[in-house]
Amino acid sequence: MLFRDPRMTPQDLANLRAMFGLDQPLYVQFYLYLVNLFHGNLGVSFAYDQPVLPIVMQRLSNTVLLVGIAYVFFVLVGIFLGVVAAWKHGSKFDAFCVSFALTTYSVPTFWLSMLFILVFSVWLGVFPTSGMLTIGAGAESFGAYLVDLLSHLAMPVITLVLYYMGFYTILARSSLLEEFTQDYVLTARAKGMSNWQVIRKHTLRNAMLPSLTLAAINIGAVVGGVLQTETVFSWPGIGSLTYDALLLRDYPLLQGAFLITALSVLAANFAVDIIYTWLDPRVRY
Repeated sequence: MLFRDPRMTPQDLANLRAMFGLDQPLYVQFYLYLVNLFHGNLGVSFAYDQPVLPIVMQRLSNTVLLVGIAYVFFVLVGIFLGVVAAWKHGSKFDAFCVSFALTTYSVPTFWLSMLFILVFSVWLGVFPTSGMLTIGAGAESFGAYLVDLLSHLAMPVITLVLYYMGFYTILARSSLLEEFTQDYVLTARAKGMSNWQVIRKHTLRNAMLPSLTLAAINIGAVVGGVLQTETVFSWPGIGSLTYDALLLRDYPLLQGAFLITALSVLAANFAVDIIYTWLDPRVRY
């Protein structure tokens, strides 16, 4: 877009090409990119006129706060509902859990976000519609700051929890029901154990492995889903930053956001591999 400006002189164009390394062959450009990358230099944002890395890291911390809280809740709540549904297999509660999980997982996050804004912000006035903090609201004390932050967090977190917990509910339920068919469960029941004792002492750890694998793989999908949620709620995270960078054609910022997001997903997958050795002794050997 700069190159198409009629006010640009040939010397200005040459300076721009040299500034961005466009006067070099592609392999040299890629080599320079890797060198700068390992020095923590991801370029300069077109829109903000600042280095990309500090902008992305600041927004990433906001996304980690939002996704971290939601992640804990939708994994734990989803697995808990799946375990109880498997325990009560064939009951009305089991049918309700499966129906509720399928319904929430089928609803797009942006529609659910707008529905929450309509009900809880516009009609009831319980939660603020957007942003991370109300300007000046938390200046009196840390308690007031925390209350204001939590009030802004409530609807985005609930949106993500309702959307993603359904898949964990169905997966945990299916995994437990599959474990119930194993020979060791038949032996445990022959010893007089109840269904809950079998779940707690034998099948739960084995059934957790698929859920844990999904929890690691699903981080990338959660980051994709949080882009919509952050955009609707104007939450200043890496999702809304990616959306703004896309609209502004801020390619260095867009590349930086993608790179940091990918590295975060890799780090989370590595952490889950370590946890696997604790859950499944066979992996250690």
